[in-house]
Amino acid sequence: MKHLRRYIERLRPEYLRTAIPPEAMADIVAVIPCYSEPALSETLHSLRACDRPDANVLTVVVINSGESAGEGVVRQNRISYEETVLLAERYNEPGFRLFPLLLEGLPKKHAGVGLARKTGMDLAVEHFLRNGKSRGVIISLDADCTVSANFLTTVREAFVRDKSLNVTIHNFRHRVEKGGALPENVARQYEAYIHYFSAMLKYTGFPCYYHTIGSAFAVSADAYVRAGGMGRQQGGEDFYFLQKVFALGNIRELKEAAVFPMARLSDRVPFGTGPSLRRIMLEPDGNVRVYSKTSFRVLKELFDMKDDFRGRDSQSVATVITALHPSLQQFLREMDFPALIRDCNGNSASPATFGKRFFHHFNAFRIIKYLHFVHPDPFPYESFASPVDEYLPTGISEV
Repeated sequence: MKHLRRYIERLRPEYLRTAIPPEAMADIVAVIPCYSEPALSETLHSLRACDRPDANVLTVVVINSGESAGEGVVRQNRISYEETVLLAERYNEPGFRLFPLLLEGLPKKHAGVGLARKTGMDLAVEHFLRNGKSRGVIISLDADCTVSANFLTTVREAFVRDKSLNVTIHNFRHRVEKGGALPENVARQYEAYIHYFSAMLKYTGFPCYYHTIGSAFAVSADAYVRAGGMGRQQGGEDFYFLQKVFALGNIRELKEAAVFPMARLSDRVPFGTGPSLRRIMLEPDGNVRVYSKTSFRVLKELFDMKDDFRGRDSQSVATVITALHPSLQQFLREMDFPALIRDCNGNSASPATFGKRFFHHFNAFRIIKYLHFVHPDPFPYESFASPVDEYLPTGISEV
């Protein structure tokens, strides 16, 4: 519990302006940030309809808006809050509770999904600490999701079975509004791209190859605080946070537990689902462009030789990398790769610690920088028209 206590003691008071009722005695807290979402009740009913685990489940809905939010957003948020209050009054029972929060006028600098998600998760940590739940679990969802019937039981069983488990990654399939502006094949291409990117990372030997979707993971409270908690980013907060959690290790994919977010052409954040869907629709042939397989193959050659760098001096490292593709060599020179290896050698007592430190430096952020560096020259982007089905998950469907 000491990690949880230290984390809460360091928090700014405004992040704990309220508290989860202690009588909830939650073992699992699902956190849902909500911003101008008229279909929130569909998400809450989906959770309520889940098979019930042998645990107390609390859903914290953080209905939020910034100081510059328009009247329509504020009005919809208040409607969502009142609806959730009514649902709580009607359906709260031992083992399953709803707890809505209405946060208005948040500072423009920080208002957004990151702050909302952080607020709910920090409250969950404070609740676990207060009730002595050292193995509490925080589920991250979005306000436009439904979930599979086995969702809660599958997550619960994973953390009960493995007491050292830090994070679970869940399956997903986007729902598409019938008759809407978004063609279903665009949503499927986007999903296939996410799975393709994950598969290519795994192929290179990168250990943290999992997808990073804000509505598709759960984290132990202990891992949450050891990773420093959720960030306040106004977009991409899930990616940044999960990279820190992945570095802790002990990750499990739960392919049998699924979330079903709504695929929408939203422009609320500069990157993520909405902007990605828009970019696909703007392609002349309507097909998503992906980083080339060749670029990952070249990167794999570097990762395959990482153990050869152990114990080498900078001059020797510079000589070894001349065997790599010229574009990767240039990227490594610009990032001062020999200095990275010096740090790994200076802070590693075994091959295992060397490898861990290597990927601490050559992390997902650096991989993305590399991919941007080598595209479209010398590696052109590839069209994803033909292999889409190869990367789509099977065996999940919304019920």
